Amino acid sequence: MPEPELVDMLDKCQAGADVSQNAEKIFQNIKTLTAPETRVSDLKLIVEKLFVLGVSVVTTREFLNSFNEALRGLVSSEPETVTEAGAYAHRFISEQSPVRNSLIEGLCTLKEIIAEAHESQEEFAEAAKVLLEIPTDTSQRRLDDVGKARLWVRIVRNYLEVDDSTSAESYLNKLKNIMHNVPDEELNLHFRLSVARVHDAKREFLHAAKAYHDISFSPAIAEEERLHTLAMAIKCAILAPAGPMRSRALARLYKDERSVQLEEFPILEKMFLDRIITPAEVDKFAKGLSPHQLATTADGSTVLAKAVVEHNLLSVSRLYSNIGFDELGLLLGLAPEKAEETTAKMIEQGRLSGSIDQIDRIIWFEGGDASGEKGSGRAEVPVGKEMRKWDSNVQALAEDLEKLTDALQAEFPEFVAARIAAY
Repeated sequence: MPEPELVDMLDKCQAGADVSQNAEKIFQNIKTLTAPETRVSDLKLIVEKLFVLGVSVVTTREFLNSFNEALRGLVSSEPETVTEAGAYAHRFISEQSPVRNSLIEGLCTLKEIIAEAHESQEEFAEAAKVLLEIPTDTSQRRLDDVGKARLWVRIVRNYLEVDDSTSAESYLNKLKNIMHNVPDEELNLHFRLSVARVHDAKREFLHAAKAYHDISFSPAIAEEERLHTLAMAIKCAILAPAGPMRSRALARLYKDERSVQLEEFPILEKMFLDRIITPAEVDKFAKGLSPHQLATTADGSTVLAKAVVEHNLLSVSRLYSNIGFDELGLLLGLAPEKAEETTAKMIEQGRLSGSIDQIDRIIWFEGGDASGEKGSGRAEVPVGKEMRKWDSNVQALAEDLEKLTDALQAEFPEFVAARIAAY
C-alpha cells in the first residue's frame, strides 16, 4: 500500500489543487514518500495519476523532467527499480499522455537513464537494446553529429562488453561517417578505442596493436590508462600471425621505452629477438589475456598457442639451415605431420622463406626475412638454395653463349651461317 501522504498529494493533484507544487514535492521526496519494498508500484501509481491530467504542455514536460531526475537518483542504489519503473513509465506515457509528441526529449532521456541502470548491473545487451530505441533522425527529433556520436559510441561499447563484435562494427561504421564533424576529444578517444577493441575482438591483432599503441600516446588519458593500452598493444602484437608485419609491430613496441615497465615485456623481448618461447612463459602470459583472446580456433588450438608455435618456427629457422620433420615436431611440441603442415602454410603465405623435401622429410630454410607476400616464401625448386644457385649459373652461361654467338654472327656472318647449316 502507498504511504498516506503520497495518496493525499496525488488526490490533490487529481482535484486540480496546486498541481505543479504537489507534483514537484512528490518527485523531490520520492525516497521518503515511498517505501523500498513498494517503490516500483508507487512509481507506477505516480505515473498513472500525473500523466493523464491534461495540464499544459509545459507543466507535463516539467513532470517528466522531475520524474527523470528522481529515477536518476535511484540508479546507483536501486537499479532494478529504475529499469522496471522506467520501462513502465515510458510505455504508459507514450500510449496515454495527451501531449506525448511534445515529450520526445524527456522520453529519450528516460531511455538513457534506463540504459544506465542496466549498465550498472552489467546487463550490457539490455542497455544496448534500450539505447537502440532512441530516435536520432525523425521529424520529431533530429540529432546533430555530436549527439549521434555520443549515442552510437555508447551502443558500441555495450556490444563490445558482451563480445558482440558484429553488432558493434555495424554502428562503428556509422560513426566513421560522422566523426570528422565531431570536435569533442573525449568522444574521438572513445571512438578510436572502440575501433581497436573491434579489431581485437575480430582477431585482427596487427590492426588492433597499432590502434592501441597510437592511443597509448594520447595526452587526454591518465598515465595509468596509457600504460594499460600499451599493454593491450603488446598482447595483440604477440597474438598476431608470425611474419614480417608482426616483426615490425614488435620492433615498434620493443623500442618504446615505456614497455620495460610492463609485465608483458619479457615475452615481448624474446619474440623481438627471435628466441624460442617455453610453455611456462606461455602459461604466465595467458593469465593476462581476455577470454576472446584465449578462444579455440577451427583447428582446435587457441590463438595464443598458434601464435607461439609460428613464432618458435621462425626462431628455429634462424638457428638451422635445415631440419627433419620429427625433430621440428619435438621442438614445437607438435606431431611431425602438424609441424610440416604449419611450415607449408607459412611458406605459402610468404611469412617464412624455405622449401620442403617431402621425400627425405626435411625442411630447408633459406635465411633472411620473408617478403610477406603470398607465395613469395615458396622455393622454386625442391632441394634448397644450392640448386637455385646452380640454375642461376646455368642461366648465366647460356646468356654468355648467346652473346658470343651474336658477336660472331655480326663479325663473321658467312662463317656462322655455314656452321649453323652444318649442324
